[in-house]
Amino acid sequence: MSNVSDIPTPLALLPRAQAGDEQAMNQLLTGIVPYVARLCRSITHDDGADATQEALLAVYRGLRTLREPTAFYGWVRSVTVREAVRTLKRAGEEGPYQRVEPGQETNPLDAVHISDVLDRLSMSHRQVLTLRAYGLNEEEMARVLSLPVGTVRSRLHRARLRFREAWQPSAA
Repeated sequence: MSNVSDIPTPLALLPRAQAGDEQAMNQLLTGIVPYVARLCRSITHDDGADATQEALLAVYRGLRTLREPTAFYGWVRSVTVREAVRTLKRAGEEGPYQRVEPGQETNPLDAVHISDVLDRLSMSHRQVLTLRAYGLNEEEMARVLSLPVGTVRSRLHRARLRFREAWQPSAA
């Protein structure tokens, strides 16, 4: 009889998957699908399935390059966000990043207001705010967006200002 504790964790599967064990690779990818899919849906909305598939393929292709096993989830997040943004760009979507998953909401209407304010921002401002909400730093955002770090920093600064300006009237 199989026990839940008998199921290997992704970190336990990682060395075997990196060594070429196909069963370990399949289990590893299956184990991260919910995480990857949630990130992709939050960024791409309608193209979430395509982005998830692209992200999993990128993880599969790049797994052998991962040198630090403890960085696995951060690496998967970076790969996933990058692939979701690429999928969005290929689709020519103009309205990405509408939903930010807030940590703890005190008022359920805040999510509606946040989404409304984000909708009124430019795509470049929504991008940097959303990537920041997912925990990416300026250097990671620069890699994902293929921009210089200085550009990302200035966009992030302006995006925060625009967000605050747009939020003020709805906060009353």
